[in-house]
Amino acid sequence: MSADRELTVLSREWCHLCHELLDALRPLQDELGFRVTVVDVDAHEALEARWSEWVPVVLDGETEICHHFLDESAVRAHFQRIG
Repeated sequence: MSADRELTVLSREWCHLCHELLDALRPLQDELGFRVTVVDVDAHEALEARWSEWVPVVLDGETEICHHFLDESAVRAHFQRIG
């Protein structure tokens, strides 16, 4: 796994869509070799203010890859672009 291959998932503990997205992301994570950091937006006032209605959100840094549901093709395209 490359150190620079990491995605952040903005999530909420009680959010069923968040849990479903994370479950769907695991096979891609294994296949493409990236880490996932899960951040609870409710624990960060600024993130909650910015992303509240969009959670779950998949980010690479500040770049949004998808939200609400996993877009597998968007994740694949992202890693193809960044190498």
